[in-house]
Amino acid sequence: MKVTETLIPGVLLFEPKVFTDDRGYFFESYSKKAFTDAGITADFVQDNQSLSQKNTIRGLHAQAPPHAQGKLVRVIQGAVLDVAVDIRKGSPTYGRHVAYELSAHNKLQLWVPPGCAHGFLTLQDDTIFVYKVSGGLYNKASEIGLAWNDPEIAIGWGVAEQDAILSAKDQVLPGIKNFNSPFTY
Repeated sequence: MKVTETLIPGVLLFEPKVFTDDRGYFFESYSKKAFTDAGITADFVQDNQSLSQKNTIRGLHAQAPPHAQGKLVRVIQGAVLDVAVDIRKGSPTYGRHVAYELSAHNKLQLWVPPGCAHGFLTLQDDTIFVYKVSGGLYNKASEIGLAWNDPEIAIGWGVAEQDAILSAKDQVLPGIKNFNSPFTY
């Protein structure tokens, strides 16, 4: 598995080796050794899956300690623009983001460590997004997040606000200026 560091310390892009023939393809979607070799000792406690229509934005989400989570995310059908935002106070990249297209075609995966908010925009109808979660199990009282369209973060989502499909919860998240992060670098 090829591992690429990103602009944000700890956020890593994984590219699996894909073996194809006339039957289709095969690849390892997760390798504990590859993670350990990359310095990640995550203990995955849960797998999640979502189905979304084109222009759905989910995020930007995180969970506060002691229920903080890391996420290994990928797409098994369709495509997304996947985004991680550094929310660790004192980090040299606090408030900055990285964005990658993850798709069933390219099979890329992104590791989003605790201390980063995460979100994605679906680029195709019927996109199936999956992620392995490390750390704490989901805890509603620990939910935190940032506004997807915060001009301070300036994510180039590529979708007009009026076309974005959001949950009621995601429509009222604060911008980073009004966000009190529970994470430190």
